[in-house]
Amino acid sequence: MSFELLVIGGGRMGSALVEGLLSAQWCGPESLAIVESVAEQRTVLSDKFVGVRVLSSLELEHVGANTGAVLCVKPDSAEGAARAVAMCGVRRVLSVVAGLSTQRIEAAFVGPAAVVRSMPNTPVLIRKGVSAIAGGSYVTASDLDWAESILGAVGTVVRVSERNIDAVTGLSGSGPAYIFLVVEALIEAGVHQGLSREVSRQLVVGTLEGSAALLSQTGESPEELRAQVTSPGGTTAAGLRILEGRAVRAAFLEAVAGAAERSRQLGR
Repeated sequence: MSFELLVIGGGRMGSALVEGLLSAQWCGPESLAIVESVAEQRTVLSDKFVGVRVLSSLELEHVGANTGAVLCVKPDSAEGAARAVAMCGVRRVLSVVAGLSTQRIEAAFVGPAAVVRSMPNTPVLIRKGVSAIAGGSYVTASDLDWAESILGAVGTVVRVSERNIDAVTGLSGSGPAYIFLVVEALIEAGVHQGLSREVSRQLVVGTLEGSAALLSQTGESPEELRAQVTSPGGTTAAGLRILEGRAVRAAFLEAVAGAAERSRQLGR
């Protein structure tokens, strides 16, 4: 039996994609299969996604003329996974593997293959992710539309050139970790000022959620919104003066640059 889409790897990212695709009715469960090598995880996936085939390995019979595949495996397994889907006749691939170029995936195929590279971030787990996609040498507009339809089931999708994917990795791919670090620090700051940890957490998380919604829904720039909160000589101005004096802005610039460079190194 052949499938419309094969998700190679049933870990957190693969599982989140399957859940989003089914919820969005991208296809029926009978048209989707997950290829997962770990037996215990196959049991978990089978229980979670009733009607979806969970396979231990990929065979020729699973691939039809229009079957596409999503690579959701670790970087050290990705090229082997690409060779496996190529040997079974897949000719359209979406890769969510960090640091692996379309050129390296294309090298696994004999002849042209449409390879779309992407960088999603962890909020795809709750369908609030943001993903960037870039096409390889043989990708058409239709292939990009296909990839966007998959990742669009778990969040927002932007299109970039492949040379910008490493920058995307350093910014939005790693971005949730930067934000969580800021949240940790603010909660700790509240505790240091005498608040209970639970109250401090509620205040910080609520402030983060509200601020993000304000930024998204008003269409105003972060500079404009920051100015609206900052009265001359006021409390916010005093706090911002400390942050700027400690070069927090420069630290974020360096963090994104460092993560982007590491992504480049992984791709070499």
